[in-house]
Amino acid sequence: MPTGGVKRVVVEFPATLLSRAEGVLGELAKNRSELIRLAVEQYLESLERAKLERELAEGYTANAAQARNLCEEFAPLESDLV
Repeated sequence: MPTGGVKRVVVEFPATLLSRAEGVLGELAKNRSELIRLAVEQYLESLERAKLERELAEGYTANAAQARNLCEEFAPLESDLV
């Protein structure tokens, strides 16, 4: 848990989702608050990962022509190594 303090938050859940969540608490050995924190942390991490993947893909796309030119430029040297 972060050392920056703890804030209490009221969260509304549809009854079926709350029932499903409470159904796994024993299996996970977690209480409701721990489960919700874990879920939010994992969701935020997945958003950050997706953002990074998009940025990398955009960078690769933006630099594809330059990378292709470099490969073509060094291709003759590569055949000398084999």
